[in-house]
Amino acid sequence: MAKTTTKNALKLQRRQAAPLDTPTDLKADATRDISAAMNGILADVFALYLKTKNFHWHMSGPHFRDYHLMLDDQATQLFEMTDPIAERVRKLGGTTLRSIGNISRTQRVLDNDANYVQPLDMLAELRDDNKGLVSSLREAHGVCDEHGDIATASLIEVWIDETERRTWFLFEASRSGDPTGH
Repeated sequence: MAKTTTKNALKLQRRQAAPLDTPTDLKADATRDISAAMNGILADVFALYLKTKNFHWHMSGPHFRDYHLMLDDQATQLFEMTDPIAERVRKLGGTTLRSIGNISRTQRVLDNDANYVQPLDMLAELRDDNKGLVSSLREAHGVCDEHGDIATASLIEVWIDETERRTWFLFEASRSGDPTGH
């Protein structure tokens, strides 16, 4: 029994030491640069997802239902981005985020742990965070262009459009409806 346990432990150690070496025609610097850019995006998307859900859960006021449903839709869209981002990094031969701690060390989207946030402040904060995500996506697209990674760039283009749409909805939902701005 001890011999089998030792043998299994050695097999496990060998598997754990094996590199995650996904074949790609991209050069090592492309894998490094694109993976870093996309891991930053992934951390931001996770942080923005959780912030959006936080505001969804803690929404209040006369427009509760509309805002609550809009934020739930937006959170779903953000969460649906996470797996394709991480899988793209792996397809390129990179490694991706592994934990909440890894996300918190990598994210650029600021958390909001306040006990209460005014509904319009929630919308404004999410609008600005989505605008920041668009900017980061454009930067990542530039990295992809630099290395000839059209597949990742193509995905990013769709995410830019989705993020711009979220930004637009958040902007319009926070307006008074009065053409004079009052």
